[in-house]
Amino acid sequence: MNTIKAFLKMKTTIIGIATALLFQLIFSIVWMTGFEGVSDRIDKLSIAIVNEDAQSGTIIAKQLSAKLPVKVQTAADMVSARELMDDRSIQMIVHIPANFTALAASPDGKAAIQYVVNESNPSTIKSIMTSIASQITAAANKQAIAAGTRAALSQGMPAEQAAAISDILSERVVSDIQSVNRVNGTNNQMVPMMMVLASLVGAMIMAQNLEVSAAAISSRTGRWQRLAARFAITIPAAIVVSLFGTSLVMLLGGQVGQGFWALLGFQTLFVLTFMLVAQTLLMLLETAGMLLNIVLLSMQLVSSGAMTPRELLPDFYLHLGNLLPATYAVEGLMNLLFGGSGIGSIAGQLLVIAAVMTLVMIGVTALRRAAALDPNAAVQPLSNTVRES
Repeated sequence: MNTIKAFLKMKTTIIGIATALLFQLIFSIVWMTGFEGVSDRIDKLSIAIVNEDAQSGTIIAKQLSAKLPVKVQTAADMVSARELMDDRSIQMIVHIPANFTALAASPDGKAAIQYVVNESNPSTIKSIMTSIASQITAAANKQAIAAGTRAALSQGMPAEQAAAISDILSERVVSDIQSVNRVNGTNNQMVPMMMVLASLVGAMIMAQNLEVSAAAISSRTGRWQRLAARFAITIPAAIVVSLFGTSLVMLLGGQVGQGFWALLGFQTLFVLTFMLVAQTLLMLLETAGMLLNIVLLSMQLVSSGAMTPRELLPDFYLHLGNLLPATYAVEGLMNLLFGGSGIGSIAGQLLVIAAVMTLVMIGVTALRRAAALDPNAAVQPLSNTVRES
């Protein structure tokens, strides 16, 4: 019992328990509000129709625009539609070929509507788009039935024979679902979230320990020396951590479409950005910075698009994700691992965030007064040290 009391008298014990409670509180609030109503926002997703058939295809395209639960836009050709898909502006292409009407009317043929789904997205996208493809094919079959029945009746055919033709026509239209940027297995699908989660948690814990170290040596070192040391440690650490992480993904059979060096370079960039963000918050807000890091960890996992398409999130989390580095990390990883439009602009966004955090760290250091240096001072515990980052 005395040992338990001794533990409970230590601030670190209380902080540890409080941190565990905070994780429960923060993750519960953020995830319950972030994922609330996701299934009700299907209308935020988009598909593009490429119609090359001037007869039935035109009618089907108009009906889809009015009836589907997603946004429907038209594309001039498959090339422009693929560009929209690579940018993730749309989630599926619906291609109605030029011979669609002729094949649907042919007694010995079947007309196929081609669907192209981009798997370089959260896994939810494929299941949603496959369901929508089934709806479109069913609607096209109804159109074919109605057209065939009208044609039969207009030729004076008895109703019984017209009904028999309708049964045949009901199987005239089939789905041809194709996937681009294929993801090989659930393990690969989870790699972007795994890499981002591991990097965020690692950056947060590293930032806390660097802050402890900075406080411990504050009486023996200058503020600019400590800042320079942070950068001298953080940059190589980001490279080493990323080299280790990228190598593990490759060694464990991960799907890396753009190769080892591209993934290593990009991971180094977003890991360094995560580290700078976490350290900046601690330098700027001290203890409150640790709390904010925990909040941002949860928010970034929700808003990044690693688990759920960002289009389905509430507006608050959608806009918040545009400001946080995890969003760009996930998008860039999907492009590098599975396929997409490249990472040029994404890397630029991460560089901007990293530069802003660096400037804030420099500004905080400049505004804080330098403590008097004592070359004979011994390293003291954090709780007994006058902190200066």
